Parts: sequence; structure tokens; C-alpha cells
Amino acid sequence: MLTMLATPAFAQSGGVLQCVTYARAVSDVDLRGNAYSWWAQAQGRYARGDAPRVGAVMAMPSFAGMRNGHVAKVSKVISDREILLDHANWSRPGMVERNVRAIDVSAKGDWSRVRIWHAGSRDLGITSYPVSGFIYGRSTPMTIAQVQRTDRGGLLSADILALAAREG
Repeated sequence: MLTMLATPAFAQSGGVLQCVTYARAVSDVDLRGNAYSWWAQAQGRYARGDAPRVGAVMAMPSFAGMRNGHVAKVSKVISDREILLDHANWSRPGMVERNVRAIDVSAKGDWSRVRIWHAGSRDLGITSYPVSGFIYGRSTPMTIAQVQRTDRGGLLSADILALAAREG
């Protein structure tokens, strides 16, 4: 009976827990649909940017063998090039992994490409994956400087920044 009560929180597709269902349940980001669509869906609803923050959702586009994309919640920022992620359905179908290592391998250090720990190989592997960016949930802490850099370099209007400064 307890299992049945817990099932709606982690709705499954084809009997396998999906990354989007897990990310929505453990983060402050409430989006639906395939992972590749989350970045576009977040525009106008959530702040977005290229810097990882604890609680943010890292959104990955459709890519080669990852046609639906992938999303994962940032659980810890280790350094400017290393984070830990909580996610599902990465190493094995339906498997939940917590505090998984991910490193920024982009040439510019902008988190546009990552390598992610894979339990099966017990390594980061050689494959790097594209990242659309980070979606900042309602409770993801941000400074004014970080707000100015959201949306991959798009500047926010002065009146929005002034309002954010008053609230901060």
C-alpha cells in the first residue's frame, strides 16, 4: 500500500523512472515534457544562465544517443569547473543517482559541454555532452551579478535589476 501511495510522486514511463519526473520532484522547477524542451520552456518562467547553483536544474538538449535530452539537479558546486548532480535514468534505466560528479570541459569554461560520471564504467568516460544551461528554481539563491548574466548573456532591463536590488 505504501508503494502505491508513493508512485504518483515519481510517475514512470514504460515502467522506468525518467529524469524529468525525478528532477521536477527534487527541484524547485515545475516543467513538463521531454528534457530537451525544458530550456525553452523555462524562458520567461524561470531565470536561466550558464553558471551552476545548488538547486538549479542543468538542462541538456537532444544529442546523438540522447534524443530526449537530460535534466539533473545541482546538489553541490565543488569548483568553477566541477559540480555534483542528483539525477535519474543516466547510468541505467530508472536508476536514481545522488551526488554524481560532472565536470565542465568547455573550451571557454562556460558549462556548455560536460562529462558526467557513469556508474557502469566507473568513470567520467570520454564522451562530452552539450548543455543548454541552468534553470534556476524559485528558491535557487542568486546575487544581482548572477541575475545580470542569466539567459546566456542576455542583459535584463534596468527596472528589473533595480527591483531585484530592492528585494535582495
